[in-house]
Amino acid sequence: MTQTRATAIGFTAILMWALLALLTIGSAPVPPFLLNALCFGIGGGLALIWLALGPGLGVLRGVSWKVYAFGTLGLFGYHALYFSAFRIAPGAETGLIAYLWPLFIVLLSGLLPGERLGGLHVAGALLAFAGAALILLSRGNTGADLPVAGLVLAFLCALAWAGYSVLSRRLGAVPTETVTVYCLATAALSVPAHLMFEETVWPATQGGWLAVLALGLGPVGAAFFTWDVGMKKGDIQLLGVASYAAPLLSTLALIAAGRAEATPLLLVAALMITGGAAIAARASLRPVRPAEDG
Repeated sequence: MTQTRATAIGFTAILMWALLALLTIGSAPVPPFLLNALCFGIGGGLALIWLALGPGLGVLRGVSWKVYAFGTLGLFGYHALYFSAFRIAPGAETGLIAYLWPLFIVLLSGLLPGERLGGLHVAGALLAFAGAALILLSRGNTGADLPVAGLVLAFLCALAWAGYSVLSRRLGAVPTETVTVYCLATAALSVPAHLMFEETVWPATQGGWLAVLALGLGPVGAAFFTWDVGMKKGDIQLLGVASYAAPLLSTLALIAAGRAEATPLLLVAALMITGGAAIAARASLRPVRPAEDG
Protein backbone atom coordinates (compact mmCIF):
# COMPACT_ATOMS: atom_id res chain seq x y z
CA MET A 1 0.00 0.00 0.00
CA THR A 2 1.39 3.41 -0.98
CA GLN A 3 1.65 6.26 1.50
CA THR A 4 -0.75 8.35 -0.58
CA ARG A 5 -3.43 5.67 -0.51
CA ALA A 6 -2.98 5.06 3.23
CA THR A 7 -3.29 8.81 3.87
CA ALA A 8 -6.50 8.95 1.85
CA ILE A 9 -7.89 6.02 3.85
CA GLY A 10 -6.97 7.75 7.11
CA PHE A 11 -8.69 10.95 6.00
CA THR A 12 -12.01 9.11 5.70
CA ALA A 13 -11.97 8.72 9.49
CA ILE A 14 -11.98 12.51 9.87
CA LEU A 15 -15.00 12.77 7.56
CA MET A 16 -16.84 10.08 9.52
CA TRP A 17 -16.06 11.70 12.87
CA ALA A 18 -17.50 14.96 11.58
CA LEU A 19 -20.90 13.20 11.69
CA LEU A 20 -20.45 11.80 15.20
CA ALA A 21 -22.22 14.66 16.98
CA LEU A 22 -25.15 14.77 14.54
CA LEU A 23 -25.75 11.02 14.66
CA THR A 24 -25.38 10.93 18.47
CA ILE A 25 -28.11 13.54 18.81
CA GLY A 26 -30.25 11.63 16.31
CA SER A 27 -29.94 8.43 18.37
CA ALA A 28 -31.71 9.97 21.39
CA PRO A 29 -33.14 8.95 23.81
CA VAL A 30 -30.88 5.87 24.00
CA PRO A 31 -28.77 6.16 27.20
CA PRO A 32 -24.97 6.37 26.84
CA PHE A 33 -23.87 2.87 27.86
CA LEU A 34 -26.61 1.18 25.86
CA LEU A 35 -25.62 3.29 22.86
CA ASN A 36 -22.02 2.22 23.43
CA ALA A 37 -23.03 -1.44 23.44
CA LEU A 38 -25.15 -1.15 20.30
CA CYS A 39 -22.67 0.85 18.22
CA PHE A 40 -19.54 -1.05 19.16
CA GLY A 41 -21.43 -4.32 18.86
CA ILE A 42 -22.32 -3.42 15.27
CA GLY A 43 -18.84 -2.18 14.39
CA GLY A 44 -16.99 -5.00 16.14
CA GLY A 45 -19.35 -7.70 14.87
CA LEU A 46 -18.95 -6.67 11.24
CA ALA A 47 -15.17 -6.39 11.70
CA LEU A 48 -15.08 -9.92 13.16
CA ILE A 49 -16.88 -11.28 10.10
CA TRP A 50 -14.46 -9.40 7.83
CA LEU A 51 -11.52 -10.76 9.81
CA ALA A 52 -12.78 -14.37 9.68
CA LEU A 53 -13.37 -14.20 5.93
CA GLY A 54 -10.13 -12.37 5.20
CA PRO A 55 -6.85 -12.34 7.15
CA GLY A 56 -8.09 -14.87 9.72
CA LEU A 57 -8.34 -14.76 13.49
CA GLY A 58 -4.74 -15.89 13.86
CA VAL A 59 -3.53 -12.35 13.26
CA LEU A 60 -4.77 -11.44 16.76
CA ARG A 61 -2.44 -13.92 18.43
CA GLY A 62 0.81 -12.69 19.91
CA VAL A 63 -0.55 -9.27 20.85
CA SER A 64 -0.01 -8.45 24.53
CA TRP A 65 -3.07 -8.36 26.76
CA LYS A 66 -1.87 -4.94 27.91
CA VAL A 67 -2.40 -3.59 24.39
CA TYR A 68 -5.93 -4.98 24.30
CA ALA A 69 -6.68 -3.59 27.76
CA PHE A 70 -5.35 -0.17 26.84
CA GLY A 71 -7.29 0.00 23.57
CA THR A 72 -10.50 -1.13 25.23
CA LEU A 73 -10.16 1.37 28.07
CA GLY A 74 -9.49 4.16 25.58
CA LEU A 75 -12.52 3.46 23.40
CA PHE A 76 -14.86 2.62 26.28
CA GLY A 77 -13.90 5.60 28.43
CA TYR A 78 -13.93 8.17 25.65
CA HIS A 79 -17.29 7.20 24.22
CA ALA A 80 -18.94 6.82 27.62
CA LEU A 81 -17.94 10.42 28.34
CA TYR A 82 -18.86 11.61 24.83
CA PHE A 83 -22.33 10.07 24.68
CA SER A 84 -23.07 11.20 28.26
CA ALA A 85 -22.07 14.77 27.41
CA PHE A 86 -24.46 14.86 24.44
CA ARG A 87 -27.33 13.62 26.58
CA ILE A 88 -26.87 16.60 28.91
CA ALA A 89 -25.61 19.56 26.88
CA PRO A 90 -26.62 21.07 23.49
CA GLY A 91 -25.09 19.63 20.35
CA ALA A 92 -22.99 22.42 18.83
CA GLU A 93 -21.44 23.63 22.08
CA THR A 94 -20.70 20.12 23.28
CA GLY A 95 -19.27 19.06 19.94
CA LEU A 96 -16.87 21.98 19.73
CA ILE A 97 -15.50 21.43 23.23
CA ALA A 98 -15.21 17.67 22.68
CA TYR A 99 -13.27 18.38 19.49
CA LEU A 100 -10.49 20.08 21.41
CA TRP A 101 -8.80 16.66 21.24
CA PRO A 102 -6.64 17.50 18.17
CA LEU A 103 -5.17 20.44 20.07
CA PHE A 104 -4.60 18.38 23.20
CA ILE A 105 -2.83 15.72 21.16
CA VAL A 106 -0.36 18.35 19.97
CA LEU A 107 0.15 19.75 23.46
CA LEU A 108 0.52 16.37 25.17
CA SER A 109 2.93 15.18 22.50
CA GLY A 110 5.36 17.72 23.91
CA LEU A 111 5.68 15.45 26.95
CA LEU A 112 6.97 12.56 24.86
CA PRO A 113 10.73 11.84 24.69
CA GLY A 114 12.39 13.97 22.05
CA GLU A 115 9.49 16.44 21.86
CA ARG A 116 9.24 19.95 23.27
CA LEU A 117 6.50 22.50 23.90
CA GLY A 118 7.18 25.78 22.11
CA GLY A 119 5.66 29.25 22.00
CA LEU A 120 3.41 28.45 19.07
CA HIS A 121 1.97 25.49 20.99
CA VAL A 122 1.00 27.84 23.83
CA ALA A 123 -0.38 30.46 21.41
CA GLY A 124 -2.51 27.86 19.69
CA ALA A 125 -3.79 26.58 23.02
CA LEU A 126 -4.80 30.05 24.17
CA LEU A 127 -6.63 30.76 20.90
CA ALA A 128 -8.52 27.45 21.03
CA PHE A 129 -9.51 27.91 24.66
CA ALA A 130 -10.68 31.43 23.86
CA GLY A 131 -12.91 29.87 21.22
CA ALA A 132 -14.31 27.43 23.78
CA ALA A 133 -15.02 30.33 26.15
CA LEU A 134 -16.78 32.18 23.35
CA ILE A 135 -19.16 29.24 22.97
CA LEU A 136 -20.36 29.77 26.53
CA LEU A 137 -20.67 33.52 26.05
CA SER A 138 -22.70 33.04 22.87
CA ARG A 139 -25.42 31.19 24.79
CA GLY A 140 -26.45 34.27 26.75
CA ASN A 141 -27.79 32.07 29.58
CA THR A 142 -27.42 32.47 33.32
CA GLY A 143 -25.17 30.17 35.27
CA ALA A 144 -28.22 28.28 36.55
CA ASP A 145 -29.33 27.43 33.01
CA LEU A 146 -25.93 26.42 31.66
CA PRO A 147 -25.50 22.61 31.42
CA VAL A 148 -22.10 22.71 33.09
CA ALA A 149 -21.99 18.97 33.75
CA GLY A 150 -22.38 18.14 30.06
CA LEU A 151 -19.72 20.62 29.00
CA VAL A 152 -17.31 19.29 31.63
CA LEU A 153 -17.86 15.75 30.34
CA ALA A 154 -17.14 16.99 26.81
CA PHE A 155 -13.90 18.54 28.03
CA LEU A 156 -12.90 15.32 29.81
CA CYS A 157 -13.64 13.21 26.74
CA ALA A 158 -11.36 15.47 24.69
CA LEU A 159 -8.58 14.89 27.21
CA ALA A 160 -9.31 11.15 27.24
CA TRP A 161 -9.00 10.73 23.47
CA ALA A 162 -5.87 12.86 23.33
CA GLY A 163 -4.28 10.85 26.11
CA TYR A 164 -5.21 7.59 24.42
CA SER A 165 -3.79 8.76 21.09
CA VAL A 166 -0.50 10.04 22.52
CA LEU A 167 0.10 7.01 24.75
CA SER A 168 -0.65 4.71 21.81
CA ARG A 169 2.61 5.85 20.21
CA ARG A 170 4.54 4.44 23.17
CA LEU A 171 3.01 0.98 22.76
CA GLY A 172 4.55 0.38 19.35
CA ALA A 173 2.89 -0.74 16.14
CA VAL A 174 0.22 -3.43 16.37
CA PRO A 175 -1.94 -4.97 13.63
CA THR A 176 -4.95 -2.87 12.64
CA GLU A 177 -7.09 -5.97 13.14
CA THR A 178 -6.69 -5.59 16.92
CA VAL A 179 -9.22 -2.76 16.76
CA THR A 180 -11.82 -5.52 16.34
CA VAL A 181 -11.08 -6.70 19.88
CA TYR A 182 -11.19 -3.13 21.21
CA CYS A 183 -14.69 -2.68 19.77
CA LEU A 184 -16.10 -6.01 20.95
CA ALA A 185 -14.62 -5.63 24.44
CA THR A 186 -16.02 -2.10 24.69
CA ALA A 187 -19.48 -3.38 23.71
CA ALA A 188 -19.21 -6.18 26.30
CA LEU A 189 -18.22 -3.77 29.10
CA SER A 190 -21.05 -1.42 28.19
CA VAL A 191 -23.75 -4.05 28.76
CA PRO A 192 -23.27 -4.51 32.55
CA ALA A 193 -22.67 -0.77 32.94
CA HIS A 194 -26.01 -0.13 31.25
CA LEU A 195 -27.83 -2.69 33.40
CA MET A 196 -26.39 -1.23 36.60
CA PHE A 197 -26.73 2.49 35.94
CA GLU A 198 -29.35 3.09 33.27
CA GLU A 199 -32.93 2.45 32.33
CA THR A 200 -33.33 0.68 29.01
CA VAL A 201 -34.71 3.11 26.42
CA TRP A 202 -34.67 2.19 22.74
CA PRO A 203 -34.74 4.63 19.82
CA ALA A 204 -38.22 6.13 19.54
CA THR A 205 -38.30 6.40 15.76
CA GLN A 206 -37.01 4.68 12.64
CA GLY A 207 -34.65 7.62 12.22
CA GLY A 208 -33.23 6.90 15.67
CA TRP A 209 -32.47 3.30 14.73
CA LEU A 210 -30.87 4.44 11.50
CA ALA A 211 -28.68 6.86 13.50
CA VAL A 212 -27.52 4.00 15.76
CA LEU A 213 -26.77 1.83 12.73
CA ALA A 214 -24.90 4.66 11.02
CA LEU A 215 -22.83 5.24 14.17
CA GLY A 216 -21.84 1.57 14.34
CA LEU A 217 -20.95 1.48 10.65
CA GLY A 218 -19.01 4.74 10.50
CA PRO A 219 -17.88 7.03 13.35
CA VAL A 220 -17.95 4.25 15.97
CA GLY A 221 -16.86 1.47 13.62
CA ALA A 222 -14.97 1.78 10.37
CA ALA A 223 -13.39 5.11 11.37
CA PHE A 224 -11.13 3.45 13.95
CA PHE A 225 -9.80 1.00 11.38
CA THR A 226 -9.17 3.58 8.66
CA TRP A 227 -7.53 5.94 11.16
CA ASP A 228 -5.24 3.14 12.28
CA VAL A 229 -4.18 2.49 8.68
CA GLY A 230 -3.46 6.18 8.18
CA MET A 231 -1.42 6.44 11.37
CA LYS A 232 0.70 3.39 10.57
CA LYS A 233 1.29 3.75 6.83
CA GLY A 234 0.18 7.24 5.79
CA ASP A 235 1.49 10.79 6.12
CA ILE A 236 1.08 11.30 9.86
CA GLN A 237 1.79 15.02 9.72
CA LEU A 238 -0.80 15.65 7.01
CA LEU A 239 -3.44 13.60 8.81
CA GLY A 240 -2.69 15.34 12.09
CA VAL A 241 -3.22 18.77 10.57
CA ALA A 242 -6.32 17.61 8.66
CA SER A 243 -7.93 16.36 11.88
CA TYR A 244 -8.22 19.95 13.07
CA ALA A 245 -10.97 20.44 10.47
CA ALA A 246 -13.21 18.05 12.41
CA PRO A 247 -14.70 20.66 14.79
CA LEU A 248 -15.68 22.95 11.95
CA LEU A 249 -17.06 20.14 9.79
CA SER A 250 -19.03 18.82 12.76
CA THR A 251 -20.58 22.22 13.43
CA LEU A 252 -21.46 22.72 9.77
CA ALA A 253 -23.12 19.28 9.72
CA LEU A 254 -25.26 20.21 12.74
CA ILE A 255 -26.24 23.50 11.13
CA ALA A 256 -27.06 21.85 7.80
CA ALA A 257 -29.29 19.34 9.57
CA GLY A 258 -31.09 22.08 11.49
CA ARG A 259 -29.68 20.91 14.84
CA ALA A 260 -27.81 24.15 15.50
CA GLU A 261 -28.22 27.80 14.60
CA ALA A 262 -25.55 29.44 12.45
CA THR A 263 -24.93 32.35 14.79
CA PRO A 264 -21.88 34.53 14.08
CA LEU A 265 -20.35 33.85 17.50
CA LEU A 266 -20.71 30.09 17.12
CA LEU A 267 -18.99 30.10 13.74
CA VAL A 268 -16.23 32.41 15.01
CA ALA A 269 -15.70 30.04 17.96
CA ALA A 270 -15.39 27.09 15.57
CA LEU A 271 -12.79 28.94 13.50
CA MET A 272 -10.85 29.97 16.63
CA ILE A 273 -10.66 26.39 17.90
CA THR A 274 -9.65 25.07 14.50
CA GLY A 275 -7.16 27.89 13.96
CA GLY A 276 -5.62 27.45 17.40
CA ALA A 277 -5.06 23.76 16.80
CA ALA A 278 -3.55 24.48 13.38
CA ILE A 279 -1.10 26.98 14.89
CA ALA A 280 -0.04 24.41 17.49
CA ALA A 281 0.36 21.80 14.78
CA ARG A 282 2.53 24.17 12.76
CA ALA A 283 5.02 24.20 15.61
CA SER A 284 5.19 20.41 15.59
CA LEU A 285 5.65 19.80 11.88
CA ARG A 286 8.88 17.94 11.41
CA PRO A 287 9.71 14.56 9.90
CA VAL A 288 8.27 11.63 11.86
CA ARG A 289 8.80 8.03 10.76
CA PRO A 290 5.86 5.63 11.11
CA ALA A 291 6.40 2.91 13.68
CA GLU A 292 7.71 -0.34 12.28
CA ASP A 293 5.34 -3.29 12.25
CA GLY A 294 5.89 -5.66 15.14
